[in-house]
Amino acid sequence: MDFYPIKQVYLNGAFVAPEAAQVSAFDRGFVFGDGVYEVIPVYGGKAFRLPHHLQRLEASLAAIGLGNPLTHAEWGAVFAQLIRAHDGGDQSIYLQVTRGVAPRDHAFPKDTPATVFAFSQPLKPPEAGQLAGGIAAITVPDNRWQRCDIKAIALLANVLLRQQAQARGAVEAILIRDGFLTEGAASNIFVVRAGRLLTPPRGPFILPGITRDLILELAHAHGIDCRESAVSEAELLSADELWMTSSTKEILPITRLNDRPVGAGQPGPLQARFRQLYEEYKQAFRAGQAE
Repeated sequence: MDFYPIKQVYLNGAFVAPEAAQVSAFDRGFVFGDGVYEVIPVYGGKAFRLPHHLQRLEASLAAIGLGNPLTHAEWGAVFAQLIRAHDGGDQSIYLQVTRGVAPRDHAFPKDTPATVFAFSQPLKPPEAGQLAGGIAAITVPDNRWQRCDIKAIALLANVLLRQQAQARGAVEAILIRDGFLTEGAASNIFVVRAGRLLTPPRGPFILPGITRDLILELAHAHGIDCRESAVSEAELLSADELWMTSSTKEILPITRLNDRPVGAGQPGPLQARFRQLYEEYKQAFRAGQAE
């Protein structure tokens, strides 16, 4: 298998070539999906919003009863080495922590070292065509479990939901639970109605996205009407604008939903405004003026 463009990975205390990285078939991440992960963008050779990502990692680990195997400083040192291996620049860091290797038993093993894995690769910016024309999405029932706020590696439900979107020529699946919007299969969702920006509030059915939270910060800092509020399916379907957000996709406009245009069928003015604010924040981060 060709691992390009991944040049180096971190595995259990060592930096090795990707083809040399090996994990036991009895690792609970492999057998049970028993673990959590993070994805962190890198701009200008620096991990973006790193304290926020590490805080979310802590929350996910605590939710599954697993201690953090590294301190924040140790994580930072690992990331710095992985970034250097790719000569700096814009990248995407993936890290994963599982409960480790143990005999197959649903109960937690005692005193089992966690398996710690991380790598970095070049970050692909959002496609120009998607930014200019928007993407298509579909709505589907949210049939996932009750703890979607944990960034767990067991993503089969999300994979199947996203595949439904792909099969219908769409980029993302927007999830509906009990008549209300939760999130995308691999994103948070923002809705614009009558000039107001809405996104579902934090809770067990959505992942607390780092990009989502930054958009809320930017809205409050610039006096833009933005609220964390329940959004009904009817409100979603009649939105003036829709966006999906994630750490690697940043802010993407959704201009078609269920084969119908969203609003005017093109990226809206508020999305353009936030895209500008987001780019300005990234430039300040590159210059050392933002975290």
